[in-house]
Amino acid sequence: MAFLNSETKTLDRAAAISTPKKQTILNTFKRDYQLWIMILPAIAVVFVFNYIPMYGIQLAFREYDFSAGLTGGEWVGLKYFEQFVQSHMFVELMRNTILISLATILIGFPAPIILALLINQIKWKRAKKTLQTTVYLPHFISMVVMVGLLNVLLSPNTGIVGHLMGALGFSDVNLLASTKTFIPVYVLSDIWQHVGWNSIIYLAALSSVDPQLYDSAKMDGANRWQIIRNVELPAIIPTIIILLILNMGSIISTGFEKIFLMQNTLNLPISEVIETYVYKIGIISNQFSYAAAIGLFNTLINFTLLLLMNYIAKRVSNISLW
Repeated sequence: MAFLNSETKTLDRAAAISTPKKQTILNTFKRDYQLWIMILPAIAVVFVFNYIPMYGIQLAFREYDFSAGLTGGEWVGLKYFEQFVQSHMFVELMRNTILISLATILIGFPAPIILALLINQIKWKRAKKTLQTTVYLPHFISMVVMVGLLNVLLSPNTGIVGHLMGALGFSDVNLLASTKTFIPVYVLSDIWQHVGWNSIIYLAALSSVDPQLYDSAKMDGANRWQIIRNVELPAIIPTIIILLILNMGSIISTGFEKIFLMQNTLNLPISEVIETYVYKIGIISNQFSYAAAIGLFNTLINFTLLLLMNYIAKRVSNISLW
């Protein structure tokens, strides 16, 4: 009996040791308090500049009054949401925003993946570093300077591209003033500026591929295309899916600064998007409640698309943000 009792106690101790304790936020903080202290400044910045201003969301449901401040004004409910949906600009804004966003994702999203795969094939280290530095540099160009370069290069009278098009018989085409060419110019210039920088995360994922996989593929007689398809692409698929989910979460939020700088009276029918419209309604026309409602409407659509894309990715590939 004594032997059985001692054996039972030993098994109970072993079970207690093997059974993990339930993780709580307090236990996690006690265990990793040094790491929490390190990221505390970042948490404070995000809280102050991202969460506290969310209090202003209530402006979308109030008739804003300057004298009453952020907490004042008559409660009007969904009045401004209905006004936006029923306005003559709703269809045009949604169409332009979705077209530009989809074109950016469909053409711009695969570009850094392809570039990373191509750079990873270069074996000469000096040439590889030189190419990486070259394609990274445009990312650091100011957006104002970038649009200024586009105006200079694409000018039909003085620009290099304008003269080239004139030589080809297209002298009457102004790329920045045409509704047909605005989206291609926006997307292609965006790819040129950011493709190198966006490829960094894919190159980092490729650097973690086990070298033995390359050796095994070469021993099996695989060529470069087969190595890319069977070794490198599977290694970066989780990264691709996560970034695609994040991009889908901002599909309705096109880049305000660049589009606003590229706008003119001739391309306005295709370049007016939700974010530029919010700026004009809120800041220029002082319709703060209406602008807040449009901005909140935009955010809710983005959040819904993020949840939907995350759900689809989790069901299809078992890879998701949460």
